Formats: sequence, C-alpha cells, structure tokens
Amino acid sequence: MDIDFLWIGAGLAVFGYFIGDGLKNFKNPKGSPSGHPTLIKEKDLYIYLGLRPEEVKELLVKYPEAPKLVLKGTTYYPYEHFTQWLSSEDIYKNR
Repeated sequence: MDIDFLWIGAGLAVFGYFIGDGLKNFKNPKGSPSGHPTLIKEKDLYIYLGLRPEEVKELLVKYPEAPKLVLKGTTYYPYEHFTQWLSSEDIYKNR
C-alpha cells in the first residue's frame, strides 16, 4: 500500500512540474505565432526564402528598398513584412 502512494505522489510531482513549466511562459511565448522568427539576419535570409545565397544577394542588390532594419551594423529583415513585400506587385512594376 505504501508503494502505491509513492507512485501516486511521484506522478503528481511530475504532473505539477510540467504544468508549472508550461505556465512559466504563458503570457510571454517565445518566437512568433507563425513559427518563423520575427527578425532574420541577412546571412540567414536565404534559408527562410528557400533560395541559394547568391540569389538572395542578387535580389538585395537589385532591390535596395527591401524592408530591413540595421542595428549596430547588423542588417535584419522582418520576416512577415519582407515576405509580404516580396509577394506584392510593387517590386514588379517598372522593372
């Protein structure tokens, strides 16, 4: 009988740990809801666009008005804004 209470107690302790760990970041989840990072470094942009690094470099040279942020010398691209810009008709006009 004592061993049964031991297993019940251990199960409740594990249950409490996982519930507490899940609630720790309840109001402040990591990442964005879409599963993509909010900001992407320029050197990693090709991974999220599914292009080769050379193609991304050519794209950024051809379209310097692409939405970006420069912080302390590092260029970041906002993922959602960049993909909306890329799929908009604005970049295909007059080219």
